[in-house]
Amino acid sequence: MAKIKVLIVDDSALVRQVLSSLLEKEADIEVIATAPDPIFAQAKMAKVWPDVITLDVEMPRMDGITFLKQIMSTRPTPVLICSSLTEKGAATTMQALEAGAAAVFTKPTLGVKDFLTAERGRFADTIREVAKVNTRNLARLPLPAAVPMKMAPAPEPVVQAMSKTTEKVIAVGTSTGGTLALEYVLSRLERDCEGLVIVQHMPEKFTAAFAERLNSLCAIEVREAKHGDRVRPGLALIAPGGQHMSLTRNGAYYHVIVKPGPAVNRHCPSVDVLFRSAAKVAGTNAIGIIMTGMGDDGARGLLEMHEQGARTFAQDEQSCVVFGMPKEAIKRGGVDHVVALDKIPGVMMQYSR
Repeated sequence: MAKIKVLIVDDSALVRQVLSSLLEKEADIEVIATAPDPIFAQAKMAKVWPDVITLDVEMPRMDGITFLKQIMSTRPTPVLICSSLTEKGAATTMQALEAGAAAVFTKPTLGVKDFLTAERGRFADTIREVAKVNTRNLARLPLPAAVPMKMAPAPEPVVQAMSKTTEKVIAVGTSTGGTLALEYVLSRLERDCEGLVIVQHMPEKFTAAFAERLNSLCAIEVREAKHGDRVRPGLALIAPGGQHMSLTRNGAYYHVIVKPGPAVNRHCPSVDVLFRSAAKVAGTNAIGIIMTGMGDDGARGLLEMHEQGARTFAQDEQSCVVFGMPKEAIKRGGVDHVVALDKIPGVMMQYSR
């Protein structure tokens, strides 16, 4: 098989040298060039076009976001953002994902060489995953819907414990390509949509910036989940990066448990952790939706939801950036309906009514 051709764009000579030497050890990956900024990168790309570009966002002469937008508007190509794990880096990286970046690989501000050497396997695997993305879907998602004015949430009534509840919950899992897909879906929901619990594979610090951006675009409230938050209509809770989120029930209401834990299916937060808890505590009171993403995280949990009577949905291949997670869920028999991305908001609102 042909090797994956990689172009490394980073203003740090150390990062370029370390990444090049690490990837050269991979039999199926070839670093065709490195560049200290997008201007040099454009000259290299004029000679040989890469299969994957690794891109820093803060660089001289032209910033990474501007360069990324040029690529996605002229010749969409899988781009892996290599960003520092900082609050500032998180905000900038959200702009990159909005502009069409396929994924993010975070790096520390100190000890970069040792970190990258230790993470060689994960970095190479990420390159392989990004090389498979459907860049047409990254570049062509419709703009968010217009945002109606938000209304203050109603106060939560006091309830007594009961054996059954009429409360409903929508559980969603997604990964690569999910930031844009979730933006599309959530921005089209109405204020009376049932409460959502969402796992989007994303590093620590990044989920807060992601939730804040979505909240500015949506009629419903969107925020990063905190331990003990109640799941209620008009609210979407996004699992924090680096912590698992599961569903529990207290009396008639559903709440979330947010806590650190070992990676499940190589991810923390994990979709399977959320879906399996929804199967256990919500059953027929829930629907599960698995969307674009690499790997098989969520496939087992969605099957358990299906077996407990929840209605289950998977995003179709044509609208996915990567069909991995939905495909695995379908193969395991846990999916009731396969739907296009533009149908998912309607599925959620129909369930809510």
